Amino acid sequence: MANVLKLGVPSASLQEPTAELFRRAGYQITFSTRSYYPSIDDPEIDCLLVRAQEMARYVEQGVLDAGVTGHDWVVETDADVEEVCELVYSKVSRRPTRWVLCVPEDSEVQGVRDLQGKRIATEVVNLTRAYLAKHGVTAEVEFSWGATEVKPPRLADAIVEVTETGSSLRANNLRIVEEVLTSTPRLIVNHDSATDSWKREKVANIELMLKACLAAEGKVGLMMNVRRADLDSVVGVLPALQTPTVSALADDEWVDVHSIVEESVVRLILPKLKSAGARGIIEYAISKIID
Repeated sequence: MANVLKLGVPSASLQEPTAELFRRAGYQITFSTRSYYPSIDDPEIDCLLVRAQEMARYVEQGVLDAGVTGHDWVVETDADVEEVCELVYSKVSRRPTRWVLCVPEDSEVQGVRDLQGKRIATEVVNLTRAYLAKHGVTAEVEFSWGATEVKPPRLADAIVEVTETGSSLRANNLRIVEEVLTSTPRLIVNHDSATDSWKREKVANIELMLKACLAAEGKVGLMMNVRRADLDSVVGVLPALQTPTVSALADDEWVDVHSIVEESVVRLILPKLKSAGARGIIEYAISKIID
């Protein structure tokens, strides 16, 4: 039987961002309506659409060899899996998601210890209980099936909820008391699969391509012609990711300079490069960076 890697793709909010990251990495994942088996243009990968909350458990049990899920769900399910790498992307921004302890704006609660004997609603029951135990607090922690932000103060004294921007919390008149956990998506693998040489290499290749795409985000390449006499001045302007590449041209008095820079600074440095002596400046897109 041919080697196949069973890969879990997170459903719901992380589904499209994950698929987009894989597409940029060269893996075309296609979803079909009402199907939990996405197709992928790699015959050595078999995809399964799984809730992020359940991913780590299925990877631990060997139902999946590998998958993408949040670090928070690895912690919440106490799954014994290997976290291969961190993938800093999300449904809203490139900021990590945060699980935060929140109370109504007018609550007297100022810290976690003020919740002794109180009721807390959350989707991450185990994570919350562990956090309370760490601070020596005993409280009633109940699972929330959704709309957690609207439960205080009538249905709960506090909540532990996930946020990226905090806008939903503010809209529901809640304030953050403390941060419980910071989380980012991770590529995880089953321990047995990690000992299989073929699967280990396959996962490592996926890791390499995903990280290369993330490393290239927000960066562009610049190439330009520079007189040798002006080279030091031009290089001094470049906030290079690495030392710029300088190549000889047919005319010995000129060189070709290549550099990778943050896209956000291009509009600031192009006039300076031209003033320093750069000519024929070209900006080009970068899809991957591999160190």
